[in-house]
Amino acid sequence: MKRLGFYYNMNTCVACGTCQIACKNLHNLKVGEFFRRVEMFPQGPYSGSCNHCQEAACVKVCPTGAMHKAEDGTTLHDDGKCIGCGACMWNCPYGEISFSKSKGVTQKCDSCYSRRQQGLEPACVDACPTKSIKFVELEETMASLPFLPDPSITSPSLCVKPSKLLLKMASVDSQDDKEVDFNE
Repeated sequence: MKRLGFYYNMNTCVACGTCQIACKNLHNLKVGEFFRRVEMFPQGPYSGSCNHCQEAACVKVCPTGAMHKAEDGTTLHDDGKCIGCGACMWNCPYGEISFSKSKGVTQKCDSCYSRRQQGLEPACVDACPTKSIKFVELEETMASLPFLPDPSITSPSLCVKPSKLLLKMASVDSQDDKEVDFNE
């Protein structure tokens, strides 16, 4: 089965937030509701949303089947089945599920499933002026990043090209580790 997911390039992202705004506008999200967020870390900008994990914790704990896997492997949410219990929110290690006070249900990125069914790209991908986000069939997935949970927990469908600063910091850290003698 193919593995669809987001590819994100930290080196070309300018943290403009256009992806976040396009998503909010398309899904008519209220103030404080997000499916995609742009954040700044010491290692560089990061644009994150649901990672459509292969071992999705939200799907495993959903008592009604509102959180479910689609035929293409992405993780979807059915508002009609959701009872608003919040189990999915508490179990998503990425914090990418929110609660809609106006609807009384949880909500998250669906990778613009209906747009993709029409042959269109997700809104965030279309809107990105630097083409830093893509929704593609992934050949590889994410390695550990210092600001995200361990990928072995849920096997996220995400590939991040780390920033040069992040790679440089990792190189310095690994050199420092080699020089330290803990037996002294």
